[in-house]
Amino acid sequence: MSYMKEFTKGLLKENPTLVSLLGMCPTLAVTVSATNALGMGAAATFVLICSNIAISLMKDIIPKQVRLPAYIVIIAGFVTIVGFIMQRFMAPVYDALGIFLPLITVNCIILGRAEMFASKNGVAASVCDGAGMGIGFTLALLAVGSVREVFGSGSWFGIQLCPDFVEPMTIFIMPAGGFFVLGCVIALVNKLSNRKPPAATGCAACPNREGCISCTSNSEEKEGDK
Repeated sequence: MSYMKEFTKGLLKENPTLVSLLGMCPTLAVTVSATNALGMGAAATFVLICSNIAISLMKDIIPKQVRLPAYIVIIAGFVTIVGFIMQRFMAPVYDALGIFLPLITVNCIILGRAEMFASKNGVAASVCDGAGMGIGFTLALLAVGSVREVFGSGSWFGIQLCPDFVEPMTIFIMPAGGFFVLGCVIALVNKLSNRKPPAATGCAACPNREGCISCTSNSEEKEGDK
């Protein structure tokens, strides 16, 4: 197994936000500034790596019947740890992230990597996968947050860029601006990677459909209908 390949796939090719379109709630909610985006990305990356390690180590002793509740408990533990750390050392960012920090527990990206990768692979590969997906998520948040802050507030990481007589376009820090910027960033990534629209949608287009319980169930139901 190529550890470098497992790491780099999450940066662009399988970016969880810009390609798989996961984690949309925090992506749109916290990216009003680059600082908030970086804080959320760092927290999610920490939880991704630590939970991947723990789940990979315990994959053989967690009963299949309770694996998802077990994963959520493990992830919640690391979310609590990162919450305490941010509350102590990064209080402004902790307050700005609000409810979206504890909601990392049920983030589709983290649960997805636990189910699809960490529970089936060794510790080293799981670390590379978690780090790559986490950094890819962080880069996506940072790109959206930077654009929204520069155009919507006239600053970047709190540093004023525009002179006082230039009025910022506040629509960029509103929900509509978030959707617009995210769509533009996704379009740019698709253009750079020469990605074409999928020939199929839903479970048929999912790259992880072979190991996905939901996709397998849907396929069995369709076969039964025939």
